[in-house]
Amino acid sequence: MNLMASYIDIDRCNFIPLSATMLCACRCRPSSKTLVFVHPSSKSKLGVVSDGSRSIIRLRPRFGITARGRVLTAVARAEPNHVDEGDVREEVDKGHNPVRMESLVPEQQQQKGSQLKKRVVFGLGIGISVGGVVLAGGWVFTVALATAVFVGAREYFELVRSNGIAKGMTPPPRYVSRACSVFCAIMPILTLYFGHIDISVTSAAFVVAMSLLLQRGNPRFAQLSSAMFGLFYCGYLPCFWVKLRCGLAAPALNTQIGATWSILLGGQAHWTVGLVATLISFSSIIAADTFAFLGGKTFGRTPLTHISPKKTWEGAIAGLSGCIATVLVLSKIFCWPTSLLSATAFGFLNFVGSLFGDLIESMIKRDAGVKDSGSLIPGHGGILDRVDSYIFTGALAYSFVKTLLPLYGV
Repeated sequence: MNLMASYIDIDRCNFIPLSATMLCACRCRPSSKTLVFVHPSSKSKLGVVSDGSRSIIRLRPRFGITARGRVLTAVARAEPNHVDEGDVREEVDKGHNPVRMESLVPEQQQQKGSQLKKRVVFGLGIGISVGGVVLAGGWVFTVALATAVFVGAREYFELVRSNGIAKGMTPPPRYVSRACSVFCAIMPILTLYFGHIDISVTSAAFVVAMSLLLQRGNPRFAQLSSAMFGLFYCGYLPCFWVKLRCGLAAPALNTQIGATWSILLGGQAHWTVGLVATLISFSSIIAADTFAFLGGKTFGRTPLTHISPKKTWEGAIAGLSGCIATVLVLSKIFCWPTSLLSATAFGFLNFVGSLFGDLIESMIKRDAGVKDSGSLIPGHGGILDRVDSYIFTGALAYSFVKTLLPLYGV
């Protein structure tokens, strides 16, 4: 029996006064009063026992049978801090164990605490690993990015094939989805090897389009559009991180950390503009997510968009403030960029890219009817759930440093 499935219309109920002993199995006071509400179209009775300080509400089936043979008792107390165990007991029907609603609250709190612990542990592990990969750069960074891109592309095409999205469109065949995932993973590697993205993207798009046109049956435009967006979203955009980290090889001359960097790890030449920009951008995105979460939990009142109901304007303002503050602090540490205005603009762009990347992934998951894109990372969901804020940010950060900062901000 689903106890929360319907409401009891008191106006249409028949009021039957009974003595306290007819419904209450606990030790009620003689002065207590009992009312039974019987809905004409319902198979249940609602009994209320009141003695002025507390009331006991019982839902009993008209024929004495409940789901799994149990009777639920909800107890409302005027003074919750003073509980008399003799006055509060569960009613047992036909020898079955009673269900205590109060016991569900500690269990839920324990589950939330366990999930939070998983999020923190795995979040710290991921952060340390990503920091090491960014410092290593080169093929280590590119191969790690290609691996994440491949997993993220597989999650994206699984979302496209979900019931929520597939009802309104025709998803691409599985062999096309798998081929697109492979192409997306190869794109960062080709970007590092050739130094640009044009060849890999156009070649992959041509192969995918031809395979869709030559497939058996009736090719649909929805298949082509979802596959092309997958190549753009999961393959093309992440390649800008390779161009930012590995392509901007100009030395960050003002960075004092490079002067003390071990020669075995590359010395001062290892600290390039691309490395510093990537570290600052990654750190600012993490700060934006963290401050937005804390600000939304504490001050969130005004919804930001219906795409993600939990996001609020207050949280977005807190995220923007935290993102810009992080960039300003790190710009003083790394002495890059040297201009205060440039550092502020860089932080603003990182926040905008992270916010809209998160909203776009939320839109895809909403249409797919799922909460998480996957279950690869315990407590965090899938790869796309963790990297959605980075997908568009790499292109914005690279374009800002490459075209708007004179001499790459040095």
